[in-house]
Amino acid sequence: MTAGSRIFLAGLAEAILAGLHRLDAAKTTILVGCCTNAPSGAEPMSGTVDAPRATRREWAGLAVLALPCMLYSMDLTVLNLAVPRISADLRPSSAQQLWIVDVYGFMVAGSLITMGTLGDRIGRRRLLLLGAASFGAASVLAAFAASAALLIAARALLGVAGATLAPSTLALVRNMFLDPHQRTIAIGVWITSFSAGGAIGPLAGGVLLGSFWWGSVFLIGVPVMLLLLLVVGPVLLPEYRDPHAGRVDLPSVALSLAAVLAVIYGLKQLAQNGAGWAPALAVAAGLGLGVVFVRRQQALRDPLVDLGLFRVGAFSAALAINTCSFFVAFGSFFYLAQYLQLVLGLTPLQAGLWTVPSALGFIAGSLLTPPLVRRVRPALVMAGGLVLAAAGFGLLTRVARPQGSPSP
Repeated sequence: MTAGSRIFLAGLAEAILAGLHRLDAAKTTILVGCCTNAPSGAEPMSGTVDAPRATRREWAGLAVLALPCMLYSMDLTVLNLAVPRISADLRPSSAQQLWIVDVYGFMVAGSLITMGTLGDRIGRRRLLLLGAASFGAASVLAAFAASAALLIAARALLGVAGATLAPSTLALVRNMFLDPHQRTIAIGVWITSFSAGGAIGPLAGGVLLGSFWWGSVFLIGVPVMLLLLLVVGPVLLPEYRDPHAGRVDLPSVALSLAAVLAVIYGLKQLAQNGAGWAPALAVAAGLGLGVVFVRRQQALRDPLVDLGLFRVGAFSAALAINTCSFFVAFGSFFYLAQYLQLVLGLTPLQAGLWTVPSALGFIAGSLLTPPLVRRVRPALVMAGGLVLAAAGFGLLTRVARPQGSPSP
């Protein structure tokens, strides 16, 4: 991905936050899955200017929070270089191969809303530490999976565990940093940790695959999750709960997951077997479950998703652009990793090294975005990032196929 798209993706988080600060407090506390949970009893970001300033303890806690965020995004990209070896070892079908790569992200997306609400009820630190322990255990299961089906199941568990990390860490950041200026810096560090993880993932995977088996890419986070976070986290991270948190509606959780997975299953079957009744019915069933989910949210006193948020133009536009950008971005991640190894014949380590320029752009874009949006409207920052990203993807289309390589 180009540096422009990094700037866009990081700027998008800032733009969503800026839009949320203009919403009333009730809506702000319900934005789940992203950067939403407002700290209980804390002043809004734009409020009191003499809010308590963070001490060294809070900044040390921020460093601890950055670690799971980095590992969370690393798991989205680290697998790409290992796909050829996994295919040779486990012999997955084309649909299974796609599920191995994608099920982590799907389960993260389907579980974020639930985990954001659950963290309000049981405590954000407790949820984070439980998620870290589960993430480590699922990583070990994935590393030693003996079949494609078991690897898919382990990746799904990783997704559920990973979904605890983003809402918990950002909620804790907002609780720990009440001073507006310090909070802006802390959120910038939080965003950068995701950027760094996504950038480091392919490089770390290439280094490991140069010396170890494919399962080693899943073991990167185990020491961090089980030792550093679980030992240091309880000491440096405070506990916060929302005394007014609504109950978790389990039927809504099931409906949201089933709707997403049914649509994705149908699309993957369509890609593998072509048009047919089975993929069409799966997609139709998923869309039907989505309709039921929406109607249920409208009737609930404590909905899993506040549908009123989608009437806010800035929120809906940012969310739509985010969906489209990730659709393109992660497709390019997967494609480039395969192209570098299967077409150009590079080793995993060489392919990982070729991702370093992209990694530098990733980190630079994340660091540049917070000061940019303080001087320029977030919408203009996102638009500029999209233009740069489009130019970068345009350049990718001009990459010539090496002589002697098979035609697509």
